[in-house]
Amino acid sequence: MTRGRVDVNPKKRLVTWIIVLVFCCGCFYAYTRSRGSSALEYGSKSLKKFGSSYWRGEEDTNADSSTKIEEDADDGVFPKSFPVCDDRHSEIIPCLDRNLIYQTRLKLDLSVMEHYERHCPLPEKRYNCLIPPPPGYRVPIKWPKSRDEVWKANIPHTHLATEKSDQRWMAVKGNKIVFPGGGTHFYYGADKYLASMANMLNFPNNNMNNEGNVRTAFDAGCGVASFGGYLLAYDILTMSLAPNDAHQNQIQFALERGIPAYLGVLGTKRLPYPSRSFELAHCSRCRIDWLQRKGILLLELDRILRPGGYFAFSSPEAYAQDDEDLRIFRAMSSFAERMCWKIAVKRDQTVIWVKPLTNDCLMQREPGTLPPMCRSDDDPDAAWGVPMEACISPYTNQVHKAKGSGLAPWPARLTTPPPRLSELGYSDDMFIKDTELWQRRVEHYWSIFGQHLESNTFRNVMDMKANLGSFAAALNDKEVWVMNVVPEDGPNTLKIVYDRGLLGTQHNWYINRFFSYGFEMLYWLLRNVHNRCESYSTYPRTYDLIHAWTVFSDIEKKGCSIADLLLEVDRILRPKGYLIYNDKRSIAEVIKKYLGALHWESVAMVDSQLVEQDEDDVVFIIQKKMWLTSESLKESE
Repeated sequence: MTRGRVDVNPKKRLVTWIIVLVFCCGCFYAYTRSRGSSALEYGSKSLKKFGSSYWRGEEDTNADSSTKIEEDADDGVFPKSFPVCDDRHSEIIPCLDRNLIYQTRLKLDLSVMEHYERHCPLPEKRYNCLIPPPPGYRVPIKWPKSRDEVWKANIPHTHLATEKSDQRWMAVKGNKIVFPGGGTHFYYGADKYLASMANMLNFPNNNMNNEGNVRTAFDAGCGVASFGGYLLAYDILTMSLAPNDAHQNQIQFALERGIPAYLGVLGTKRLPYPSRSFELAHCSRCRIDWLQRKGILLLELDRILRPGGYFAFSSPEAYAQDDEDLRIFRAMSSFAERMCWKIAVKRDQTVIWVKPLTNDCLMQREPGTLPPMCRSDDDPDAAWGVPMEACISPYTNQVHKAKGSGLAPWPARLTTPPPRLSELGYSDDMFIKDTELWQRRVEHYWSIFGQHLESNTFRNVMDMKANLGSFAAALNDKEVWVMNVVPEDGPNTLKIVYDRGLLGTQHNWYINRFFSYGFEMLYWLLRNVHNRCESYSTYPRTYDLIHAWTVFSDIEKKGCSIADLLLEVDRILRPKGYLIYNDKRSIAEVIKKYLGALHWESVAMVDSQLVEQDEDDVVFIIQKKMWLTSESLKESE
C-alpha cells in the first residue's frame, strides 16, 4: 500500500492502465507505419552491380529499392534489402540538414549561428535508407597524393574554385580538383606561411612543431583545410573546423583529401573538446566576430588552449588598414590583455598571442575586472551540448603549480602517462597496460587482414569508442589519422586522448528519450519507441575504416536499434571501406543477417584470442561494397 494515499478501486486502476497501454500501442503502431513509409518515400533508384571482384564474396546483384523482408526461423525478421535514398540526398548530414530547419520552422537566432549547430530529426523524419554515391563516384585517391588532388565526381562542386580563384584554394583540372595549397591569407602557399610563422616565434629550424612541444592545433574557419594539411609534415595534427554554410563543401573537400576535419561552428554551444586540448589556435580571415557577446568566442578559445598556447590571427584587423580595423584590433588587444594573454609577436599582417602558464596574472586582476572568472562548480571539460559562457576557466592547482600541462614533447607524449589521468581515477599502470593491450589487438586485426591489406588502404579512421585512445596510438606507425570518439555519457577520457597528442570529439551514438512507467511492458514499449541512434556530424563517405569496440552491445542495452546504427555506419563509411567489429558473437551473428541488405560482405570472423576479453568475444571484419544507382551508373559509363 502506498504511504500517504487512500487506496483506489483496483478495477478502476486496471481499466486506467489498460486505456494507457492501448493508447501507447496505437501510437507505436502509427509510428512504425510512418517509419516504414518515410523510408520508402526516398527509395526510388534501383541498384546495379559495379566492379567485378570482392574479397571472399560474390558480386553485388541487382536489387530493387523497396524494402524486402525475410524471416529467420531462429532470430525473427530481418530486411533482405533497404530502400535507396533519392540521389539528391547523396550528401545528407541528418543533424546538420538546413532543409530540416526550414521544414520544422525552428526559431533560431541567426546572428549567433544557431542554424549551423546540431538539430537532429525526430525518429519519424529519419532517413531509413541507403545514401547513394553521386553520379560517377570513384574510390578516392590514396594518401599522400590525395592532399593535392581528388576526383571531381566524388564532390561535384566547383563554385569554390571560381569564387576563391584569386586565393588559390582549389582549381578544376579535367576530371580532378587540385589544391595548390593557397588560402585567403596565404596566396603563395601554406608551406611558406607556416615557415614564416615559425620564424616569427623563433622556433628552432623554422619548424612549427617547436621540438615536439606543438602537437595539436585548431583551425577555425579552415576553408579546404590546407593549413592543417601542410602542418601534417611537421607532425602536427590539426582539427580543422567549418560550418555547413554557404561554403558548405569545405569540410567535405578536407576529408576527401585525407585531412582531419570536423563540421561545427563557434555559435552558442561549447566546441566538443575538453579544456586545454590544443597548443595552437589559428584564424586566417575566418570572418568571426571574436568580440561578440562579451567576447564569448575568444573565451571559448581560451578554454581549449593549453598553458602557453598560441592564437595566430591573420586578418585585416591585425594590421589595421583603416579606422574600423584599428578599432577592432584595439578592442581585441584590450580584451586579450584582460584575459592575461600577451602578444608574442606581430609581423607581416599576423599577430600571435600567447596564453599564460599559470593563474598568477588572473589572481592579480582588480576586483570586478571583465571578463569574470567562471563559477567554481563549472566543469571546463564538459563540452557536449553545453552552452558557452562569457567567463575565464582558470587552471587547476596542479597545472598552476607545474607552470604548464606537464606533457612530454611529441612523440614521447603518445605513450607517457599524462598528469590528467589522476582526475579520472586512473593509474599510470592502467594507462600502460591499456596501451600494450591495444597494441596486441591491432596486431591481431592486421593479421586477420593478412596479405590483402595494402599499405595505403586506409587514411581516414574512426574509433567509435576510443576510451584512452590506445587503438589510435597503436596505429601511429601507419599513414593514417584517427577521429577518436568518446561517448558523452561515460568517463570524459577525451582529455587523455588530446594529452597523448591525438584528435577526437564527443558524441552520443544514441538518443535517450524514454520515460519510466509502472508497467514493465509499457516501459519497454516506450523505451524502444523513443530511443534512436543519433547521426554523427560528417558527410557521407568520410571514413576508410571504422572501429567499433563494444559499441553495438552498448546501444543494445540502451534500447537503440542495431539497424539504425548500421545504417549510420554505412552512411559515413566509404565504398570499399571496412568495419572492424570487436564485441559479442551473438550480436555479430545479428549484424551478419543485415549484410546483404546493406551491400556489405564478411571478410572474416574469428575469436578475439586475447585473455583480456570474454570467451564469447569475436573480431568481425566487414567490407562495404561499391554500388551505384542505375542513374549514377550511366554517368560513370
